[in-house]
Amino acid sequence: MGTLATAALWVVVWQVASVIVGNQILLASPWETLARLVVLVGDPTFWATVAQSFCRIALGFSLGFVAAAVLGTVAARHGWAARLVGPLLSFLKSVPLVCIIVLLLIWVGSRRVSAIAVFLVVFPAVYFSVVEGLREADPAVGQMLKVFGVGGVRSFLAHGWPSLVPFLEATCRNVCGMAWKAGVAAEVIGSPKGTIGWNVYQAKLLLETADLFAWTLVVVFVSWACEKAFLALLGTSSRWAMRLSLARPASGRAGTSCEAEGAMLKDISIGHGESPVAEGLTVELRAGERVVLTDPSGAGKTTLLQTLEGLLPPLGGGANLPRRISAVFQESRLIEGMSAEENVLLVAGGTLESDGARSLLAELLPQEALGRPVAELSGGQRRRVELVRAMARPSGIVLLDEPFASLDEESHRLAADFVVRHLAGRTLLVASHLPGDAALLGAREARIGTEGTSVPLAMRD
Repeated sequence: MGTLATAALWVVVWQVASVIVGNQILLASPWETLARLVVLVGDPTFWATVAQSFCRIALGFSLGFVAAAVLGTVAARHGWAARLVGPLLSFLKSVPLVCIIVLLLIWVGSRRVSAIAVFLVVFPAVYFSVVEGLREADPAVGQMLKVFGVGGVRSFLAHGWPSLVPFLEATCRNVCGMAWKAGVAAEVIGSPKGTIGWNVYQAKLLLETADLFAWTLVVVFVSWACEKAFLALLGTSSRWAMRLSLARPASGRAGTSCEAEGAMLKDISIGHGESPVAEGLTVELRAGERVVLTDPSGAGKTTLLQTLEGLLPPLGGGANLPRRISAVFQESRLIEGMSAEENVLLVAGGTLESDGARSLLAELLPQEALGRPVAELSGGQRRRVELVRAMARPSGIVLLDEPFASLDEESHRLAADFVVRHLAGRTLLVASHLPGDAALLGAREARIGTEGTSVPLAMRD
């Protein structure tokens, strides 16, 4: 009601102004405009006129949106591309539109000018939105997908596109209207016959102000409808993208594992940047063995696991890293818009069907939690989803960083039993502060060293 009341108020203001002016040529009343609009809509050529303008503007918008999405994705990942096109796009964003339209009329003629003008308006705005959105995407989730071997198009569909959509929605709330303004302005200047812009120009020549206002209302309504439709499409695209990112199941068998892999780090230093957390480490992890690291905080357990995962390069020494890894990270790294089942299927590599994923999850989670987005789950439930995901992934080694954090005693025991039951001979390395985890997992304890020291770690009997 508030919107209708506001609209009614401005119609009244318009009517009062029209009465005060007292000249239909200078200011047609709302009733005169409405009468002309009814006549226009009843004209058989009206819908052909709207369709012709719509097709040109929609073509320019679509090409601009797709080209900006592709180039923006490249630029967000490669600095040289951003530096190459950045100045040109900043120029296009600032140059007066009328100058562009006049040049286009000289170069391509009036029939093509509206589509190109719309393209040049849409492209810079969407490009900068894509670059910003991808740079703001959570890098931790990107690392998780890399560790689990989800790359390329699937990674973009699962994480990149859903991260972009809020930025694109904010941009397109303005860009859709700008596209129609640019397209109709180009038609007014170029006057290709049979378009909205041509009719606006004719109304101006004949001093038909009511026609001018009627066509303006048409543009406003069609622009508003296009904006709502496109934003609705964008809003649903995240779900479709995430569904498309799921690998097709190759069999109905759940979580088949790869041959167990070991790892060898010889006399290495580990850390972030140039700051070592631990030095002189020698780690020999044999295929199929189970080890729990029990060092206190700060000794380098997480850093060691990240080095084995390939997320941190060794600062020195030699490393023979495993090829196929599944992991639980210290902090939560889930695709928030996906359900528990979809998070598992995403990394399962096509070895798991939907029923198999739900069966695995049901061992640790209540049924009502399986189909809900993981963003709605509790911290303990999210942790159990990550455990199931790690065990469902075909791999040669399983790396778990504080895997039972935020679980109560009973859930802790059940989760540890789940890991043992689905390990299937794979190598297991766990970082944990919790007493008794080695016994629960049938593993032996090992230590990197005490905080502030660099005692070598030798994982040998």
